[in-house]
Amino acid sequence: MADPIRIANCSGFYGDRLSAAREMVEGGPIDVLTGDWLAELTMLILAKNRMKDISTGYAKTFVKQMEEVMGQCAVKGIKVVTNAGGLNPKGCAAAVRAIADAQGLSNVKIAWIDGDDLLGRMPDLQAAGHEFRNIDTGEALGKRQMVTANAYLGGWGIVEALNRGADIVITGRTTDAAVVCGPAAWHHGWARDNYDALAGAIVAGHVIECGAQATGGNYCFFREVSGMDHPGFPIAEIAADGSSVITKHAGTGGQVSTGTVTAQLLYEIGEPAYKNPDVISRFDTIELEDLGNDRVLISGVRGEAPPQDLKVSMNYAGGWRTVYNMALTGLDIQAKADCYLDALWKKFPNGRDSFAETHVELIRGCESAANNEEHTSTLRIVVKDSDAKLASGDFFKKAVELGIANYPGLYGLPGSSQMYGVCWPTLVPAAEVTQRVHIDDELIELNCAPVETPHQPIESTPGPQGAAPAGTTTRAPLGRLLGARSGDKAGSANLGVWARSDAAWHWLRSFLTVERLAELMPEARDHTVKRYELASIRSLNFVFERLLGEGVAASARLDAQAKSLGEYLRVIEVDIPSALLE
Repeated sequence: MADPIRIANCSGFYGDRLSAAREMVEGGPIDVLTGDWLAELTMLILAKNRMKDISTGYAKTFVKQMEEVMGQCAVKGIKVVTNAGGLNPKGCAAAVRAIADAQGLSNVKIAWIDGDDLLGRMPDLQAAGHEFRNIDTGEALGKRQMVTANAYLGGWGIVEALNRGADIVITGRTTDAAVVCGPAAWHHGWARDNYDALAGAIVAGHVIECGAQATGGNYCFFREVSGMDHPGFPIAEIAADGSSVITKHAGTGGQVSTGTVTAQLLYEIGEPAYKNPDVISRFDTIELEDLGNDRVLISGVRGEAPPQDLKVSMNYAGGWRTVYNMALTGLDIQAKADCYLDALWKKFPNGRDSFAETHVELIRGCESAANNEEHTSTLRIVVKDSDAKLASGDFFKKAVELGIANYPGLYGLPGSSQMYGVCWPTLVPAAEVTQRVHIDDELIELNCAPVETPHQPIESTPGPQGAAPAGTTTRAPLGRLLGARSGDKAGSANLGVWARSDAAWHWLRSFLTVERLAELMPEARDHTVKRYELASIRSLNFVFERLLGEGVAASARLDAQAKSLGEYLRVIEVDIPSALLE
């Protein structure tokens, strides 16, 4: 049986800390260096880049990182696996090859993987009867013209590349966790139907895929974490049975605890059956144990056969979006906002209906502020339309005209105007997609149809037994007791909530129903919300359907990625059993 493989992350998004690759390579022993660059919004950004220059479309920051660490990786035998290829893995591989040759590393073997890009195949697939219905709305794609269309691929192409001696593997749109699961499957020689081991590796990959979010970054109990000025990046030590230990290099900032790991487990997930192209990981079977010294064991994860369909992330040009912000100060804030909006909409032939979509919110300042600026409220106006002239130039002109002709104290705050893309999440039969591995001028094709293996139904792992404490209650913010993390899921958003003790879990489980959440949060009243239990990690996950509308790039919300939704819940005061707060 092989020793655990140490897989380190050096990027959680396109724009993450550039020095992280060097820190992970130099900071201690690792076997594989991985990174995730491809959020759904990133694919749209890369598409815009490629429209300007066909040779781009990949994450250039990864190439810069390889320039810094490739030599050390070659000496230490560290493999590199990344999805930084984006829309152009071939171009990314060529850029890395050029660096290798310039550094005298001609023996470094580079593989690149494609097959995820379905854009050129769309007409034929639609002609064959594939409607590409939106996962969130059920609407068929129709004649919408996509600018990106990429299937989420799994890790078996990565396994193939590593089996053939690749030192660096560059993929397009693989799942975030596949760049971790692939190397683990290669190292341990797992079969495609070793679902429990694969599921465990997917969970480990999900934990480390977002970099420092697993080591204290964006952690709700951040005041308990030291070294927040420069947290270390995470490492997953994945064993032959799929269990893993999440850790970081010794002496680095941040923290690895059951809390930081739980927070990341709850990030951007939906139902407990977490679907990936290679396996369905059952998040309701995860067990955590804090081993001390920044080491957390993940075990017990069960896996099911992968789905017959692959998720496809598409984007199309939605039109033009302008955000305009007005400051309001003093008395009669609502009346001032109404006065401005009445005058603004009257400047257009059909008033507010002149635009395809509008969004208005009054963000209140602090009424007991110590100074002028703390007191200031913001009137945030968003207009969207396919007519760029209307939604940008005309709107700005009419809004500015009111500069000295409306409410007292009026002045503008920074806004923006830009084209936006619409995210279209959909599915395609896995059998229609072929993963293609390019290495040493050789092409290896792997059909993505999953292996069909019978398996027994899996039951959730039970959580701690007991009941919530009775007795007196204290009015306090939920965050005094509970942790939370939230994020985007295409046009929807998730909000994960966890308890840090068994007693707090018993109370959380009975208290925070969907109905109670709707009483506490307007967002839960205005949208359909689904609730899932993850009892083995004392957590609940809520999915707010269509909270973000047409996706991050198109959302009119101030927090377009729902990053702060969990923190908003934590500040809300409720009656909590006093014994839990002691």
